[in-house]
Amino acid sequence: MDHRHVLRALSGLLIVLFVAMISTTVVSVALPQIIGSLDGTQSQYTWVVTATLLASTASTPIWGKLADLFSKKLLLQIAIGLFVVSSIACGFAQSTEQLIAFRAVQGLGMGALQVLVQVIIAAMISPKERGRYNGYLGGVMAVATVGGPLLGGFITDASWLGWRWCFFIAVPFTLLASVMLSRTLHLAEVRRPDTKVDYLGASLIAAGVSLLLLWVTFVGDDFDWVSWQSAVMVGGSVLILGAAVLVEARVKDPVVPLHVVRRRDPALAIVASLAVGMAMFGGAVFLGQYFQIGRGYSPTEAGLLTIPLMAGVLVSSTVAGRLVSKTGKVKPYIVTGVVVLALGFLGLSFIDHETPLVAVSLGMLGVGVGVGMSMQNLVLVLQNTVPLSEIGAASGAITFFRSLGGTMGVSVLGAVLAHQVANKIAHGLAELGIDPAASGSGGSTLNVAAMPPQVQDVVRAAYGDATGHIFLISACIAVVGVIASLFLTPTKLRDSVDL
Repeated sequence: MDHRHVLRALSGLLIVLFVAMISTTVVSVALPQIIGSLDGTQSQYTWVVTATLLASTASTPIWGKLADLFSKKLLLQIAIGLFVVSSIACGFAQSTEQLIAFRAVQGLGMGALQVLVQVIIAAMISPKERGRYNGYLGGVMAVATVGGPLLGGFITDASWLGWRWCFFIAVPFTLLASVMLSRTLHLAEVRRPDTKVDYLGASLIAAGVSLLLLWVTFVGDDFDWVSWQSAVMVGGSVLILGAAVLVEARVKDPVVPLHVVRRRDPALAIVASLAVGMAMFGGAVFLGQYFQIGRGYSPTEAGLLTIPLMAGVLVSSTVAGRLVSKTGKVKPYIVTGVVVLALGFLGLSFIDHETPLVAVSLGMLGVGVGVGMSMQNLVLVLQNTVPLSEIGAASGAITFFRSLGGTMGVSVLGAVLAHQVANKIAHGLAELGIDPAASGSGGSTLNVAAMPPQVQDVVRAAYGDATGHIFLISACIAVVGVIASLFLTPTKLRDSVDL
């Protein structure tokens, strides 16, 4: 496909990717009102988010493998149909149980759309030329991550829309993208009738990952980190994933090709992607909370204050992508990006509830630049090492590990933040001579505006001061990404689509 036809097909793919990513972020601001209107509990609140993440993360490598065996365009159209139907169902949900079930189905569609878009782009464009287009991908991801909460807040607050439109809003755009792709996307499909889908391996991977993510979701709240529940869930997950490795090593067409993952560069790219994934998912989540609870800004103002993060991703991914295509070298930009990412997190680790906004913005800019320079280029490293017949499984593997790292990172950082906040609130209220139980401050989700002014000050200070601790942990994890990227082989990207 020439540049003009690539851009025509890419426009539809970018709409699909944008809608898939924003479907998670647009609901985050509206969830309290959604659960309240459906008379749901705090546990169900957690499950609305967890069900989507579980289904999306666990199914990603399976969709990637299917893309190697069947028509990529047909699979994308199936995923679009699944996503549209489940989004409409979520909008019409009459109870939290229905919403949780429909969100799980929506998670299957979201996971499929995210990995299939990357697989199709890899099937259209050579690794060297792909850099210039990866800038568009990074920009779309940045806008979806930061713009989603803004859009969700507007839809929820608008009396003529309401929270149900947080789900309906994706439908017309997805249908438009489907029509565009049916007319512009033309891939040379290679039929492989002699291959079979590894259903056993796929089931074991999904079960093992789901159990691990369930443990990360509930540990610290429902049971202690060191407890028999943790031992059962973690031990069970290790056993199931160990069985999955044995199966994947023996079957003819594994879901996750171990011979690819075991190679030096793909393995290092996956390790670095874990760090970058946590940055992309965790950064927006906890920065938005910092601005709203720690600094007292509204959801809309909080979204606007995170613009440096979005701008950093957008500009750096575009510039780095073009430089990668021009030079054919990718390692220098990955190393630079992960170093800047670590420095950005290090800067954010010093923030508290009184830090000047300029200093916070500089830290966010560093995180954004780091993510933009490294995230898509790490996918490029992996795709450059495999033939076209394995591009789906390889892309699915790195997307899977990035999502897994992001999901676990957010859960662990959230647990650390909750522990820090509870201690700081208890200490602050004790100094004022106020009983925490009687103050209504609790220790979980807080309605700060309904609290007495003295308690409000304590709670805001606790959230503002505790946020720096989790970004210090993020900086340490980013250092792991720096080390992994330094050991990448400095190879040139190939000019051909296939090896």
